This record gives sequence, C-alpha cells and structure tokens, in this order.
Amino acid sequence: MEGNKRGYELNSNNETFEEYIPRKSKLAFGALNAGNGVLSGIAFSTITFYYNVKLGLAAGFVALAWLLFAIWNTINDPLFGYLQDRTKSKYGRRIPYVRFGAPIIGILFIICWFPFVDRTDEFGLFLNLLIVLLLFDTLFTIIGLIGFSLPAEMAITQKARTEVVTYGVVLGGLALIFSFIIPVFLLTGDKSTKVNPMFLIAMIFIGIICAFIIFISSFFLKENLYTQLEEPLGFKDTIKETIKNKPFLRYEISNFSFLLAQTIFTTGIFYYIDYVLNISGYLTMVPLLLVFLMAFIFTPIFAKLSGKYGLKKVYIFGLAFTGIISISFFFLGWSLLTAIIPLLLLGIGFSALLLLRPAIMADVIDFDETRTGKRRETSYGGMNAVIEKPAVSIANWMFLFVIVYFGFQAKAQTQGFQAKMGIMVALTLIPAIFVLFSAFIMKFFPLDGPEWNKQKSELKRIHYEKEKEYIKHLKEQGKI
Repeated sequence: MEGNKRGYELNSNNETFEEYIPRKSKLAFGALNAGNGVLSGIAFSTITFYYNVKLGLAAGFVALAWLLFAIWNTINDPLFGYLQDRTKSKYGRRIPYVRFGAPIIGILFIICWFPFVDRTDEFGLFLNLLIVLLLFDTLFTIIGLIGFSLPAEMAITQKARTEVVTYGVVLGGLALIFSFIIPVFLLTGDKSTKVNPMFLIAMIFIGIICAFIIFISSFFLKENLYTQLEEPLGFKDTIKETIKNKPFLRYEISNFSFLLAQTIFTTGIFYYIDYVLNISGYLTMVPLLLVFLMAFIFTPIFAKLSGKYGLKKVYIFGLAFTGIISISFFFLGWSLLTAIIPLLLLGIGFSALLLLRPAIMADVIDFDETRTGKRRETSYGGMNAVIEKPAVSIANWMFLFVIVYFGFQAKAQTQGFQAKMGIMVALTLIPAIFVLFSAFIMKFFPLDGPEWNKQKSELKRIHYEKEKEYIKHLKEQGKI
C-alpha cells in the first residue's frame, strides 16, 4: 500500500481506499462549532432581554430592530453561501473565511454589550442594537455556513464524515449549555435593571477566548478540495434548483414553525426565571440544567430509535411530545418545584429535535445530489438560513408583543399576575402551537421508507464514482 500525508491508503486494485482523518482535525472542527456556537448562542438568546430589561430600550424598538434585521438576512445568507461555493484558494474554499473572520467576530461579539450611545437616548440605543445585530450576524453567517459544509469537504467517505460530525455535535452541545447557563446566571435574579459588571467582564473574556479558538482551529482543519473539481451552479441556477427540491420546501415549512417555538423559549427563559419563578443565585441555573441533563441522557437513545424506526417517525414523535409537554408546562411551571417534571420532559423532546434536525437536512441535500449530481451544502446552508433567520426575528417580536399586551413593564422590578400570565402564555402555549403544527407538516415529508432507501443506494454509487475521480486527480498531482 502507498501512504500519503492527507490520510489515504490505496488498496490493491488502485481504485478504492481507506480514509482516516487526524484526531486534531476532528477536534478542530468541534472547536470551530463550539466557539461559533458560544458566541452566537449568547448573542441571539440574550440580546433581547439585555436591551429591553437591562438597558431599558422599549419593547417596540427591540421588536422593530429584529424585524428590520430579518430583511438583511434574506440577502446575506444565500449570497455568502454562493460566494463560498465558488471560492478557490491554496488554503481551500472554507479555511480562509475562518482564519481571517475569527478576530472580527470576537470584536463584534464584545461590542454587542457596550452600546456607543447613552442609555437615555432611546432612538440611538435602537440604532445601536440594529447595527450590532447586522454586523455580528454577517460574521456568524460566514463562519456558520462553513461549519455546516466542512464535513463533506474534510472527508470523502460517509464513515469518515460521521466521525467528523460526532466531534461537532459533542463539543457544540457543550457550547450550547455554556451559552445559556452563563448569561442566565449573571443577568437574572438580582431584582435590578442595572447591568452586572461581572457579565460585561465575562463577555469580554468569552469574546477573546472564542475568537482565539476559532482562529487556531483554522490551522488544523483539512479540506480534500473535493468539490473544487466540480463546476458550481450559477447564482440563479443555485436558487432555482434549491426551490425545485420539494422535500426541502416541506421540511423548511416545518423547520420555520419549530424555530419560532425554539427562539421564543430561549428568549423567554430569561423573563420566566426573573419574573415568574422569581429566583436568584445558583437556583437560576436549575431550569436550564434540567433541560440539558435530559437532552444529553436521551441523545444516544434517540440515535438508536432513529436507526430502527427512521428519522421521520422519531422526529415527528419528538415534535409532538414537546408540544404536549409545553402545554402541561403552562399549568405546572408557576413554581420551581412543580416545574421540575415538565422541564425534564422538555429536555427529552429537545434531545430528539436537536439530534435529528441536522440528519434530516443532510437527507434533503442528498436528495438534491441525486437530481443535480453536485454536493451543495453551503448553498443549502444559505437558503436554509434565509428561512431560519426571519423566524428568529419574528419570534423575538412575537414574544415581546405578547408580554407587553399582557402588561409587562421592563422598568418595573416586580410584575403583576397579568404580566406573569403573559410570560407563561408566550413561553409555553404559543410554542406548543408552533411545534405541533411542525409535527403535522412533517407527516408529508417524503424522504422515508423503501423508495428513499433505494435512492440512497444510488447515491452511494454516485459517491463511489466521485471518489474514483478524486483519486485519479490526486494521482495526477502526485499526492498518492
């Protein structure tokens, strides 16, 4: 056998090969996901509460900033996805964006928490919020799309790709917990509208550390330059072929509804802990720890169930289960003691959803490849974000609209029963409706059953032919 620096070994027929990805490269991919996940997780889940309650910006202005922000997201995500798919450099097409974008996203994250205007200047504060949302999300989009697409370019075989993705899921999951626990602990429970200085210090350190992690990861990430051998579609054809993918459209209707629910929950949990549970200190971390504890415990269980029953069935179960538990949460969530059971059960539902959403999207992209013959992860990442980002904006607007309608006043240190009722309605019943609707739509998702399995087998043949072409290219370049 012949060895080489990139991790291939040819077998005796000189056509197929065993592929291995260095552990440092897999760790680098996980670190990239974790660093970007912490920054985006904190920013997008915390900034509404921060500007509304801590900085005193009126809910109407916060909601308007989110809606205007959604317009930019309909442009930047597909645009950057298209540009990345057409990038060709000696570093690859993804790595340069990670390396040179890392310090910028760290700086923009820190700026999110230090407005350039006086807190009494409400319109200036509104403009500040809008600008930091636009700038931070632009860098998050650029780096996030790369995390979406890299497994297909770091590895050729499905086995190697799965190993890469596993590192991303594990380290990304830990980052998700961190991104919720820290701001909840430092921003809630003090019965004051003043900003905790420790929160600001923590944001500076987190911005610097995560930017450094993202930057360092770029030196250990590896690309096979696999898809650079393919001629990418033009911008119009990219959008056209994506829209023609019916499974993608059906999934995105369901996904949009689910993201409305998820964003309302991640935004509303700050208001719930501070004003409904009215707890402080380390107790503020308990609700989220309960959810994430069960999510981690049940992840391997749902992984096995999806292998036995299929992604679609288990995903629908997760949605329906989460919707039903959200309704029970409305009745049981008024005190920490009675909220324990529904929070634990919500963690079970979230486990299925967080695990299987990427797998279902991967099936959608596989189906596209059977139609176009091309791997278009980043293009789909961009189009997916066109739908996801407006959902985030609308969800923040919707949550604020509901709680203000019920009488919530951000400048009041305590809220009346009516305002607390509004928080509970927004946090539980409205997400329940969206999640159950999402489950209903997924019933019509077609990529399931024997016919789809047959198409997946055909896709394996396509991948085999691509692998042969790539091996031929490597031999011509003298790399194997």
